[in-house]
Amino acid sequence: MGLTAASELKLLAGTANLPLANEIAAQLGAKLTTVEVKKFSDGEYNVLIGESVRGKDVFVIQPTSAPVNDNFMELALLIDAARRASAHRVIAVIPYYGYARQDRLIGRSPISAALVASIIENAGADAVVCVDLHSSGIEGFFRVPIDDLSAIWMFAEHFKKKLGKELKNAVIVSPDVGGVKRARNLARLLDVPLTVLDKRRPEPNASEIIHVIGEVSGKTCIIADDMVDTASTLLPAVKSLHAKGAKQVFACASHAVFSGKAFENIAASGVKELIVTNSILLRPGAPKNVTQVSLAPLLSEAIIRIHENRSVSELFFKRNSQGQKTL
Repeated sequence: MGLTAASELKLLAGTANLPLANEIAAQLGAKLTTVEVKKFSDGEYNVLIGESVRGKDVFVIQPTSAPVNDNFMELALLIDAARRASAHRVIAVIPYYGYARQDRLIGRSPISAALVASIIENAGADAVVCVDLHSSGIEGFFRVPIDDLSAIWMFAEHFKKKLGKELKNAVIVSPDVGGVKRARNLARLLDVPLTVLDKRRPEPNASEIIHVIGEVSGKTCIIADDMVDTASTLLPAVKSLHAKGAKQVFACASHAVFSGKAFENIAASGVKELIVTNSILLRPGAPKNVTQVSLAPLLSEAIIRIHENRSVSELFFKRNSQGQKTL
């Protein structure tokens, strides 16, 4: 990525995660475009772009993490402002996609993830970049191009360095049946077996482990998930693995939502280390066993590839000796 290419695009950042936006700008050798965000006494937001973006590719960087509705509204306003300022293209870079867990019809409830996608499109986004969506089906809610990036390669590199020779005695653990694909991909990258936890949810943000499907006795277990919210599901998962004789338990998750009693639950879980990305600004007071890795290199490379109309999927595939794409 060169300065010449980076100078032809504009980076706008909302207030949800300015440290990550600054890291991305530094990776690109660019500066964040001046943006003024005001919140009026009645709770309304207003944004003002401080320089011309006419004819430019504008990348709006804003996760829709807590406070979800405020950050989402700020994202929509920034997209609309860039469109009305005659940007060539407006690309929404959403490291964490709020409302992603409301992705299906349950009774008379809305499909909130689909509604969010519709609002982002109507605000004027020409394309969207996300990281590890809770469900791949969310991509189908968009009519504009969407790239769902993954942090799984960063997690794989972390565990290769962290465990070294101990990796031969490791297993990847999917916390539920729905997360098997994600866990299997990490297992492939690390060339280790896969184990699945059979759990049920008696209520939201709570789970009970029914069975551990696979052998974990004497093994180093790595739980792979897309997010940790209250960590109330992490707690029984780690305890179940220890009860089955696991030597030690690590965990990784792309999004550190960390709401409610998350810090207390993580500290009490017995997990040796929880690795998360900086898709969400980490609030103060996180337990010492939480390690954060940066998405800036991944997102900056995706941004420059989109700007130059190059393949983004090539970031995630290698070719084998027959020239076929593999993880």
